[in-house]
Amino acid sequence: MTVLPCDPDQLDASLEVAAATVRGGGLVVLPTDTVYGIGADAFDASAVAALLAAKGRGRQMPPPVLVGGPEMLDVLGLDVPQPARALAERFWPGALTLIVRCQPTLDWDLGDTGGTVALRMPDDEVALALLRRTGPLAVSSANRTGQPAATSATDARDQLGARVAVYLDAGDSAGGVPSTIVDARTSRLAIVRSGAIDAATLATVVPHLAAEVDDAGPSAETEAEPA
Repeated sequence: MTVLPCDPDQLDASLEVAAATVRGGGLVVLPTDTVYGIGADAFDASAVAALLAAKGRGRQMPPPVLVGGPEMLDVLGLDVPQPARALAERFWPGALTLIVRCQPTLDWDLGDTGGTVALRMPDDEVALALLRRTGPLAVSSANRTGQPAATSATDARDQLGARVAVYLDAGDSAGGVPSTIVDARTSRLAIVRSGAIDAATLATVVPHLAAEVDDAGPSAETEAEPA
């Protein structure tokens, strides 16, 4: 277990260690613009299983995936509706998670997703810099299931300990409010979790969005997830 600083003069070195850990199948705790997350290579099934085990949850609660750019909507998603693209263009990077149908040819196993994936581009420079080095990361909030989401690397380490190989310490998280989750499997979008971006703000881009919570299927998280 290694804690690495994210101050400017040490950030590159810390990110290289974290990226190497991800490429080697290890777990990394990273800051985001909401809460701290625990991340794994989204295309490494063993690493994703280790992530779920570290949190104390099963395959029925698959992790969201953080991406480094809006173009990943089409790389990972299938037939993404135009209203979802409009939201990503307006609110990414930011605290908006989009649940879309995933490409059936993807060589990954996130758990029992029902053919969907929850995608988000975080508004955090450390997270984005890591994503540029690793590609998509399966990321869940850096806490044991049922415990408060970690808002610092210290909080995460206290809960996860040696289950995680590397902790990127960027101080207290700037947000703490979870992302808003939108079901974008069809062109009739629906909010499934209220969060940092309220319904009225989303409706300036997609007017039909309402505040009612809907059932978005197994990719929708209910904890204070970073995705």
